[in-house]
Amino acid sequence: MCSKKTVVVGVTGGIAVYKALDVISSLKKKDLDIHVIMTKNAMEFVTPLSFQSLSQNMVISDMFAEPKAFEIQHISLAKKADLMLIVPATANVIGKVANGIADDMLTTTIMATKAPVVFAPAMNTNMYNNVIVQENIKKLKSLDYKFIPPASGRLACGDIGTGKLADTNTIVETVLTMLYDKKDLVNKKVLVTAGPTISPIDPVRFITNRSTGKMGFAIAEEARDRGADVTLISGPTSLVPPVGVKYIKVETNEEMLRETLNHFEQQDIVVKSAAVADYKPKQYSTTKIKKSESELSIDFIKDTDILKTLGETKKNQILVGFAAESNDLIKNAEAKVRTKNLDYIVANDITSRDTGFASNDNKVTIITKEGKIIPMEKMTKREVARELFNLINT
Repeated sequence: MCSKKTVVVGVTGGIAVYKALDVISSLKKKDLDIHVIMTKNAMEFVTPLSFQSLSQNMVISDMFAEPKAFEIQHISLAKKADLMLIVPATANVIGKVANGIADDMLTTTIMATKAPVVFAPAMNTNMYNNVIVQENIKKLKSLDYKFIPPASGRLACGDIGTGKLADTNTIVETVLTMLYDKKDLVNKKVLVTAGPTISPIDPVRFITNRSTGKMGFAIAEEARDRGADVTLISGPTSLVPPVGVKYIKVETNEEMLRETLNHFEQQDIVVKSAAVADYKPKQYSTTKIKKSESELSIDFIKDTDILKTLGETKKNQILVGFAAESNDLIKNAEAKVRTKNLDYIVANDITSRDTGFASNDNKVTIITKEGKIIPMEKMTKREVARELFNLINT
């Protein structure tokens, strides 16, 4: 984001109030200006001092308290907000806003703001599923208010069902996506492949590569934040799937090929950043290969070149490939642009110790189908993703 954004967080009275502290702490770490409005019921669970300490701003609760400056506070905050987040959002506050009731500092500020308003509901599962609450949510959604759906599980009351506050990461990622400064991929479909694939040898063993999926996940997050409808197809990785994208897990080259082709035709942009296995054992052993005194020899055959397959079948899609090279970086990457019918290729030197696999940083060169070579400085993988889409959208 280009400039510091302001988020006004409304905290209402539910048992999940304490989780709002974690949300605010996480948002503050993203260099956001956080202002908190608490309802009187919320203050029965957690004191304003806790929120004041984390937000580093005065907490507002009483409409009639003497203001710290000469301003009408609910109007001032309503104008200052780039986004309002209500967390936790009780059935009470949802019902009030849905029916135009503004009887405290929080609801009057919601009514006065022109900024997007996001509700993160948390309540007993029977309350959440009550037809009145659901009708109120439906009404607010029709008026362009946003909702972060609650999770399912064991609730504080002991019931099991939907009603738990969404996890902190989901809430924070949703806020950051809505605040992102570039929205040039709205109404676009973007497919990203990420991570390694595996080639099974027997039920126990397989071969793979060092890819962690970090680059592909960063590309998916960038596309999502710019407004795209994102599908992420990933091989085995320990990374948490990004919030707000369609996530498909695969293991083998064959599985990635099938899923990619299933979605390819509908896409506007396809970024093939996965490190797909080039070879697989000629013969798969259905039983574990036993250790013996003699040497083990395995014959390998070439597996499908997914990127080349996409290049041969593409129509209007923009197709981006990746080239992880240990030598002749530009020469090898340029050859792939031609032989695989790519629009862009992102080439990186895998011999560097501080970039590439497992690192949060990368140092790449982007080559276009017209032959333009664009070297880039070392930057985070998310920054690489941003520069890639900047180039695609020029």
